[in-house]
Amino acid sequence: MGRIATFLLLTLVLAACGTDGGTFKINGRLLNLNQGEFYVYSPDGVIDGIDTMFVVAGRFGYKGSCDESGTLVIVFPNFSEQPVFVEPGKNIKVSGDVSHLKELKVTGTAENKLMNAFREKVKDAEPKDIPALAEAFVKEHPASLAALYLINRYFIRNGEPDYASAAGLMQICLDAQPGNGRLKQDLQKIKARAATSVGCKLPAFRAVTIDGDTLTDKQFSKGTAVIYAWASSDFESCNIQRALNGKDNLRALGICLDPSINDCRRILTRDKIGTDIVCDSLAFDGSLVNLLGFSALTENIIIENGKITARSLSAQEMRKRFPATNAPTNMPLRER
Repeated sequence: MGRIATFLLLTLVLAACGTDGGTFKINGRLLNLNQGEFYVYSPDGVIDGIDTMFVVAGRFGYKGSCDESGTLVIVFPNFSEQPVFVEPGKNIKVSGDVSHLKELKVTGTAENKLMNAFREKVKDAEPKDIPALAEAFVKEHPASLAALYLINRYFIRNGEPDYASAAGLMQICLDAQPGNGRLKQDLQKIKARAATSVGCKLPAFRAVTIDGDTLTDKQFSKGTAVIYAWASSDFESCNIQRALNGKDNLRALGICLDPSINDCRRILTRDKIGTDIVCDSLAFDGSLVNLLGFSALTENIIIENGKITARSLSAQEMRKRFPATNAPTNMPLRER
């Protein structure tokens, strides 16, 4: 059965059937759009990964399962986003004009009604003024999912993250919804990121390398140093590690996120890495990873005399910042 026929059949089925208590439905219609596809993801676990919504004759539909309220985000072809808040047993309707995406209306739950009101308030606002309006919304509706979406959208993923403000607003939300375990975990990560932003002092830590050596923050308090995350399965992070290896007058510490120390040692041997390496097999649950606010395999921080001066450099940026030097001939490789 072709894609269009499959979509039309799905639309008819969704329209004909009621919504079960543990499921939700989204039905949408957009003017000035005949066919296409949208991507959809969930920042709070309603669905795993990224899914696709197919549009035929301006209509689209989606059905999923959920045990509690949650957030889906529809990503349009121009990369703009539309949050849709779902609840068990609810029918959600999306309507509007594809040429005026800022004016979309989403109905079916109280959360969507709140977001409609916010969208109406900011549709004519200057981009620089929207974060302040989002902050006011969060403080007025701290128990809402819409508030959490706005914190993420305007304070974390806005190109110039403001982690300190995000942490403060997330704390307000957590006070209003103390049973939200995911929010509590996310708040701890954002606090760590705020505490390790550029300009901050490297926080105190103690770590044991795979060779049994103990390292502390005091050993990174003078001169230039780099702490970076990597995994054997990730090319870019391994490339960053190779770019840092054997540099004169540079102290480097790698945090391996492999679950297997054997895989870690294999890559170190293959690439002839002489850097200090921590591998506790806990991946992103490791204490040092969380302390530094690392949330991706290619995360890294540059430290000058104990102060963080840069974050998240690419391998190319690392090579430019730390040009190739001849590694000391007496620098021993670690026994693997």
